[in-house]
Amino acid sequence: MSDFEDRLSRAKSARSELRAAIGRFVVGQDEVVEEVLWALVAGGHVLLEGAPGLGKTLLVRTLAASVDLRFSRIQFTPDLMPSDIVGTNVLVLDPAGRSSGRFELHRGPIFGQIVLADEVNRAPPKTQSAVLEAMQECAVTIAGTRYELEEPFVVLATENPIEMEGTYPLPEAQLDRFLLKVLVAAPSEDDVVRILERTTAGAEPLARAVLTQRDVLDLRALCREVAIAEPVMRYAARLVGASDPKGPEAPEIVRRAVRFGASVRGAQALVLAAKAAALFDGRAHVSLADIARVALPALRHRIIRSFEGEADGITPDDVVRAVLDAVPSRPEAVERAARGGE
Repeated sequence: MSDFEDRLSRAKSARSELRAAIGRFVVGQDEVVEEVLWALVAGGHVLLEGAPGLGKTLLVRTLAASVDLRFSRIQFTPDLMPSDIVGTNVLVLDPAGRSSGRFELHRGPIFGQIVLADEVNRAPPKTQSAVLEAMQECAVTIAGTRYELEEPFVVLATENPIEMEGTYPLPEAQLDRFLLKVLVAAPSEDDVVRILERTTAGAEPLARAVLTQRDVLDLRALCREVAIAEPVMRYAARLVGASDPKGPEAPEIVRRAVRFGASVRGAQALVLAAKAAALFDGRAHVSLADIARVALPALRHRIIRSFEGEADGITPDDVVRAVLDAVPSRPEAVERAARGGE
């Protein structure tokens, strides 16, 4: 077995260990956990959307404990200030209580490694933007000084789709910074019973680390090494192109219900998430099926519907599914498209 194959095998084992560790605390939600793990190794951020009480905070806390990374939580409220997130310089006093003339940085919660931005749409845009630089550049600027954040750095933001009063919708530029948008559905009756058994009978155990910070960084590096052929990349590009109402392959629902489709960053999200999916399956290359598999979480938050689309109740997921149906994913069709339709 080559060194690369051995690393692939270890990555597949790491996924199993993480799924088992998280599964000791998070009941069900297998697809949600899988998609969050894709983002972790792909080096991206996640927007979790779901009603209160579905275990989003528990999932993020358990993930941080399972990979032995610093966890921090930011509770977004209308009066939250940017300095509450990034931190501020504080005047240092001498032992006598007098000013020492120097300032010391008090770091905010953004300096964690797994950062939970809870109900991120409850803070005004100025405060939301304080997270933007950190998400894009893994750094923050305080009083003109730039501070690098320790990697791996992952923001997992939550929003409640039910309560819209008193919220500030995330601007498209910020939504585009999230690699994936993951929908957290209500648990089944059996899952609710299992949750009750675990949470109403004695003290809950503590999560233990199964991977280290170094392990996560190695997985991220290996994810980038997963190969992807040009026809598969072209398939990702065509999916993004078909989400544009002006695109030649755009299906009728896109032309009617979409104002703006996904950008190049959407294609990057497709490829990176597909690489993570292939890596966790122990494969050294990305397939067409991997691209299709990650399309919903990678593209749903990048679809901006028109007024007509919203009025007709067409969801972003409806649009992405229509795009998947419209763009051929058969290997021979993709190869023919790569040759210019010969």
